[in-house]
Amino acid sequence: MSDSTIQVAAKQGAPLAGNPVVGSGQVADYLALLKPRVMSLVVLSGIAGLAVAPGSLHPLLAAVAVLCIAVGAGAAGAVNMWYDRDIDAVMERTRRRPIPAGRVVPEEALAFAAILCLFSVMLMGLAVNWAAAALLALAIGFYVFVYTVWLKRRTPQNIVIGGAAGAFPPMIGWAAVTGGVSLDSIALFLLIFFWTPPHFWALALYREGDYAKAGVPMLPVVAGAAATKRQILIYSLILLPLGVAPALLGTTGAVYGAVALAMGLGFVGLAWRVMTEAGAHTGDRAARQLFGYSILYLFVLFAVLIIDRAPGLLPGLLGGSTG
Repeated sequence: MSDSTIQVAAKQGAPLAGNPVVGSGQVADYLALLKPRVMSLVVLSGIAGLAVAPGSLHPLLAAVAVLCIAVGAGAAGAVNMWYDRDIDAVMERTRRRPIPAGRVVPEEALAFAAILCLFSVMLMGLAVNWAAAALLALAIGFYVFVYTVWLKRRTPQNIVIGGAAGAFPPMIGWAAVTGGVSLDSIALFLLIFFWTPPHFWALALYREGDYAKAGVPMLPVVAGAAATKRQILIYSLILLPLGVAPALLGTTGAVYGAVALAMGLGFVGLAWRVMTEAGAHTGDRAARQLFGYSILYLFVLFAVLIIDRAPGLLPGLLGGSTG
């Protein structure tokens, strides 16, 4: 079956060869539509926004806010899978996802995603506040319409601009507590925004053939590996001070600042290694290491940020002040 035939079949909801049953999706298949691995980092960053925000929020409402962030992010991911089912069917990394594999009918996936989008935004607004709901709706809309529909297939800057969608969760968490945004929450937004390009470009370096086959203009496909490696290093250098910024702003303490500096230097070191190491196999190995480290970097920073504020977090959620 040719790539073009696979794409047409996927758009029409036909399964790949070897997957004869269409629409036999189980609960696990619908959960897979929500991109749970991506959701885990989204949830962690949203919790971080809740943890460091000044003020208080009842534990039940805090749990509702986290649920809405998780469901909203997952719903946006499901819309992405619905829209990209043709190119997912071509790429080796994604061809076994529920829709191109024929386990979930495209129309059912879209309905599932739409219901969850509306549910998450409305629940956030009614239970928490409408500022947080508006930011959640903006994040979902940005990911679906700006990144997925407009940018992903048209420009190598898709990740640079589209990365804003994944940077909203800490701002949403902050707004859930405070009812607004501030310089502190914007700093957390920028941290994820500038982390996103080197994270995805590292993946694209060793998956370049997949993206080229699917016609997705990722930077390595359009500009080549050397230009991509330079951009990765540039963004990593910008990310270094941004990682430390919450400590400099007083959003969190010195422990976070020290960890963020160490992790940031490690990020830059790996980015330098990606740029300087030659050879297809060596370069792939370095890019894979950077991709894996980038996930660890974000996880550690937001986990430490939460832990750093933990002594004042519980009293704050119960009605006291977290500063």
